[in-house]
Amino acid sequence: MMNQRATNPEPAKPYIEFKDVSKAFGEHRVLDHVSFNVLPGETVCILGRSGVGKSVSLHHIMGFLKPDSGRVIVAYEDITDYPESELERIRKKVTMVFQNGALFDSLTVGENVAFPLRERRDLDEVQIYQVVDGLLDMVGVRAMRELFPSELSVGMKRSVAIARALAAQPECILYDEPTTQVDPLMAQLLGDLIKKLKHQLKLTSIVVTHDMRLAKKLADRVVFLHEARAIFFGPYSAMERSPDPIVQQFLALDELILPGQKPPRREDDLSSAIR
Repeated sequence: MMNQRATNPEPAKPYIEFKDVSKAFGEHRVLDHVSFNVLPGETVCILGRSGVGKSVSLHHIMGFLKPDSGRVIVAYEDITDYPESELERIRKKVTMVFQNGALFDSLTVGENVAFPLRERRDLDEVQIYQVVDGLLDMVGVRAMRELFPSELSVGMKRSVAIARALAAQPECILYDEPTTQVDPLMAQLLGDLIKKLKHQLKLTSIVVTHDMRLAKKLADRVVFLHEARAIFFGPYSAMERSPDPIVQQFLALDELILPGQKPPRREDDLSSAIR
């Protein structure tokens, strides 16, 4: 008789999980009994309009905020009640790319990426130089190695921030609105980069975004937040078919193109730029 475990493998254990998480600031409830999970190697996009708790969700995963109720699981551990010393250990596995890049203004691009490598204290300067160049190559900004953040565009700063995040050798990267305030070409390049890192490095990732094209490109599953609640969690294709009028209204607004606005270039025209 065939082993049943061989034909029915156990589902993967979530790498990140929100279990009935609620959070309020004063009278304003930002998360209201929100539940979702992220499997190892999966990309989940958190969608919704401004102020619905997307970035607040990332801050809970990083341990910058604690829920009023519910549990937060990160790197397979319940971090809800962890002290800062334990959170620092988790943050070596899970890192975050902020909207502004959070680069050190006084350091060059290369020095910014080298910063987490020097903190490890197990590489000499020659090895650090080689790793930095490799990471800058990977994200397509090696030519900007000696520039300072003030000399970079918003999109380039985010590329450097991704390289610096990778230098820490994380298992998971959180991206907070990676394509906001950048032009359509740069948005597609950043999306292609995030997708490439997932496949090449097998990274688990969460992408907070209002950019539906980015979500469609990247997401294995999506969480749609509305008025502090997760009203949809599942594959992007299933969200497109959702009968919920709020979800459909959000999708319809994203399809609007203002008079005189050019639609974005096709993804195929840009794919060679980051290969």
